[in-house]
Amino acid sequence: MGTATGRTDSGLGVLGADELRLIRAFDALILSWAERLRADERRYPVLLRAEDLEGIDYYENFPHLGLAVATADPERLTALRAATDRPLTALPAEVLNEARLGLPSAACYSVYFDLRGQTLPSEANRFTTVATCYRNETRYEGLRRLLGFSMREIVFVGDGDGAKEHLSGAKELVLGLAGKLGLDMKTEVATDPFFDSNGSRAKMQLLFPVKEEFVVDGLAVGSVNYHRNFFGERCEISLPDGGPAHTSCLAFGLERWVHILTARFGDPRSATEAVLEAQ
Repeated sequence: MGTATGRTDSGLGVLGADELRLIRAFDALILSWAERLRADERRYPVLLRAEDLEGIDYYENFPHLGLAVATADPERLTALRAATDRPLTALPAEVLNEARLGLPSAACYSVYFDLRGQTLPSEANRFTTVATCYRNETRYEGLRRLLGFSMREIVFVGDGDGAKEHLSGAKELVLGLAGKLGLDMKTEVATDPFFDSNGSRAKMQLLFPVKEEFVVDGLAVGSVNYHRNFFGERCEISLPDGGPAHTSCLAFGLERWVHILTARFGDPRSATEAVLEAQ
């Protein structure tokens, strides 16, 4: 039976064979929800442009999470290696070019960037995607908290009423699943001390006016988020009537579900059977 192994202290965990079966079964269950909701499935590029992230105030609101991708200058890197006989444990900034690309910390950003400048065909549009996301955390803890992790999202882009209904329906689905699986799940309004609601831009109220997390044993394993028309305005996504689109999303951290389901059923194989029966 496979087990999660690897350098989990640095957030670089590895899923074994049984964990992989479990994560695929759980993701397939969520994908079946997306199909019932008629969400169009998408797979987006792994990297995001830094200018796109800047356009949604990402680096202002989340400077603590951001991870960038930079290319190494061959000449400077060769000179550095020639000047030392020690193996490199890191590439210093002086050998790197400007980082024009970033790693996503959430899967839904790519949906909004892909729709940039478009007029939506209807007032209710849904998309689903799965992505490897990255967060520069202060600590890592096995599958509970990874540097790179899988996120499945079902995203609504349309009018405000539809965005809110998407969240209420999504919340009902998740809590219903938790009941079937015998999970002691709570919903908690998410807060982040980074945001200053009394600040000049009231960042939290602007970007995340509604955010609830699904919590099991103190661990947030998913969330529902309503962004109002923030992304619609910043990415110039229009409704058929010309107004800015509202967005909301349902998100799951897949490795975290592997963790809580394995803890609930004793091992990944038993957890997989339970997930398959819950579909």
